[in-house]
Amino acid sequence: MNDITYEWTDGKNEDFKKFYLLTEEYYSKIVGGKKNRLGFVPYNLSDSIGDVIIAYDSGKAVACAGLKGYSRSDVEIKRVWVQPEYRGNGIATKLMVAVEEKARRMGFERAVLQTREIMTDAVALYEKLGYSRIENYPPYDKLDGAVCFAKRLAEGK
Repeated sequence: MNDITYEWTDGKNEDFKKFYLLTEEYYSKIVGGKKNRLGFVPYNLSDSIGDVIIAYDSGKAVACAGLKGYSRSDVEIKRVWVQPEYRGNGIATKLMVAVEEKARRMGFERAVLQTREIMTDAVALYEKLGYSRIENYPPYDKLDGAVCFAKRLAEGK
């Protein structure tokens, strides 16, 4: 695990598509089936995520995170995922720092994201990185169990 590298791509990347399917399965499982999240799937399609970073261990894709424009000033962080056997090694933190840096360079003022209360490790990570809970933004304002977070990216704005 000493050879973790990070590569930028987009939502059409084959490794990202595999992670997308893994995360779809995982999210559906924690909410009692895909039928309980059908209304939100269109907002999370893999190829709608323009900027994706993938972590590789000796060429094997082990983690990902994406960016998707939400508004003129806000970017949404999407699909932060680390394969279970790689968790606890700081990979998610490195992915988050990388997506925040890229979002700043792209001119976004704030990063927003949605997770679920049940995903306690994700909630703890976001809070550790300075994200604050906000009112759930559309479409997640209609999703039971969703929690939304935001972090200012641009100083003085």
